[in-house]
Amino acid sequence: MGTTGKPGRGRAGDAYRRVIGLTGPLLPCVSFLGRLPTATIQFGSVLLVARTHGSLTTAGLTGGALALGEVVCGPLVGRLADRHGQRAVVLAFSLVNAVAVAVLVAGALAGLPGPALVLLGAVAGATVPLVGPLARARLVALARRSGASEATVGAALSFESTLDELSFVLGPALVGLAAVLAHPAYAMAVAAALVATCGTAFALHPTSHATTPAGEAPVGPATLAPAPSRPGAGEAPAGPATPAPDPSRSAPPAYPPAPPAHPRVEVVPPDVPPPGPAGPAAPGSPRRRPPRPPMPSGVPGLFAALALQGAVFGACQAGITALTGRLGQADQAGLVYAAMGVMSAVAGLAMAAVPERVGARTRWRLATGAALALSLPLLGTRSLPGLYAVVTVLGVAYAPHLITVFGLLERAVAPSRLAETMGVATSALVGGQAPAVAVTGRLAEIHGPTAAFAVATAAAGLTFVLALTVRPAAYAGAPGNALPARVPDTPPAARDRHGG
Repeated sequence: MGTTGKPGRGRAGDAYRRVIGLTGPLLPCVSFLGRLPTATIQFGSVLLVARTHGSLTTAGLTGGALALGEVVCGPLVGRLADRHGQRAVVLAFSLVNAVAVAVLVAGALAGLPGPALVLLGAVAGATVPLVGPLARARLVALARRSGASEATVGAALSFESTLDELSFVLGPALVGLAAVLAHPAYAMAVAAALVATCGTAFALHPTSHATTPAGEAPVGPATLAPAPSRPGAGEAPAGPATPAPDPSRSAPPAYPPAPPAHPRVEVVPPDVPPPGPAGPAAPGSPRRRPPRPPMPSGVPGLFAALALQGAVFGACQAGITALTGRLGQADQAGLVYAAMGVMSAVAGLAMAAVPERVGARTRWRLATGAALALSLPLLGTRSLPGLYAVVTVLGVAYAPHLITVFGLLERAVAPSRLAETMGVATSALVGGQAPAVAVTGRLAEIHGPTAAFAVATAAAGLTFVLALTVRPAAYAGAPGNALPARVPDTPPAARDRHGG
């Protein structure tokens, strides 16, 4: 046991150095500050309206409308980024969102009626630029273009998930601090300024061209290099298996062609099928947009897992708030929740040290099983020290689950739908969390905090069931259109035993 710790830490450190080497130090800083407003404005809008109007109902409706706007329009933002590139889309949405948040703050301070604030909240949510999901898609694209190993791609996903965790810990904490020291409007104003400046910087960063809009690669022999053979969907590649990544799954079809890292790698344009009997298009043929590929059959199960994870977050938040209030320590609720987020972020960073022989679906099952087991002590928690201990330990399971599901999604979907997929994934998390907070908050008021924690445990159990039963379609999908985000589910030695 002791001999593996240092090599694991060394692997993680090397992987993260390679990740930072793909972007430089500026982009992670900009993307972190650019996604911080997303974690700030929902909670901030609730505190702001509650302070200015004295109505928790109006405040809750405003925050709910903001969350609903983000859930509904998040996939659209991702789809636009896939089709037109990140630069123009993020730039436009960042500036519009900054204005929308500023108008919401001004309207609340001016005493606008509740329905007007709810409408402004919906607009603020609908215009969120999705810096976090698009940063994840961009970093994966940079890794694929550079021919990075699966360990580096996995570290990139871990790194991005950790930044998300930290933003969702710091965002509400900063809002709460502003509300105590001055007024929630200050936190909302800072959020508007950050999304305008850092969102713009993220949009204009040179790496914005890493993700090529769908259909921009010309169809012709210059970008389509035929391979000796290409297996169909679900077939094993021809030839003996080797520990190296499967060549038919290693080509980065959605990104600008790069020199192949392996002589058998074929480079294809986004989602363009291999040439049929008629052969590839003639040189000089016009650019055309390929048909939009469908979502594989296993992807909805992954989205459902994220929605249930969001429900766990929301139920835990309501239960923590109820229990700390019952103990006369309501001001501790944010700190307890932050402790869970910090532990989750630490666990996310440690994911880069997990051995590659542990397959993706195995990781999914382990993470969801751990979340279920670690949530059970919540049902018997009655003291503040016990709550801190149980919730902090529970955080160990969260980031590994999110990282693994994001990795399975990146592996499952066609590359030209990656940003849209990440947008839907974020919407699923928010869409699971927002109603869970509302429902379990009411349950906690009537039946006590244990009722809210019971919902969290039930949601964790359903997530574990999904991990046991759902087989993501990528494992049987067309090799050229499904790129593994982490490691093959079957270790190389097992593939050798089964003939590939």
